[in-house]
Amino acid sequence: MRSVLTAFLLFIVVSCAHAADVELTRVWPAWRSAESFERISEYFDGQENTGSHTILRTQPGSRAGYYFLIRAKAAVTTTGAKFILQIITPETPEPKTHAFPITLGPQEVVFDVGLTGPDWAGRKTHAVAWRLSVVNAEGHELASQQSFLWSNSAP
Repeated sequence: MRSVLTAFLLFIVVSCAHAADVELTRVWPAWRSAESFERISEYFDGQENTGSHTILRTQPGSRAGYYFLIRAKAAVTTTGAKFILQIITPETPEPKTHAFPITLGPQEVVFDVGLTGPDWAGRKTHAVAWRLSVVNAEGHELASQQSFLWSNSAP
């Protein structure tokens, strides 16, 4: 009986440890113009060249927008995960929520997560506050970062 209890406790510890093994090493919000995504190769084949970045947009047909440059990694491959981005803009004090499906692995991955097209007011608009979290397929939060003002707001 004791060995069964020990095995169960070890399983719980290992399961909880994986939840903490997702790391957001950098989250940097900024406006990006459509031209900033153009590469020379696009002139030859007409296809967007994302390089080593994974680009996720709220409006895939629009490139200009407010982006979050995110460097993330996980100790083990995490499929079915999502970025949940909550953002407060000057337009309204209520946060807007956007979800982006992702896969994370043991290597660091760079994401450009963009609020584009009608989802962002324009170059001169800046976020008032934001919170970015990574949730697994079951909806459990694995990691998060937020702006200073998010902790002082009441979303």
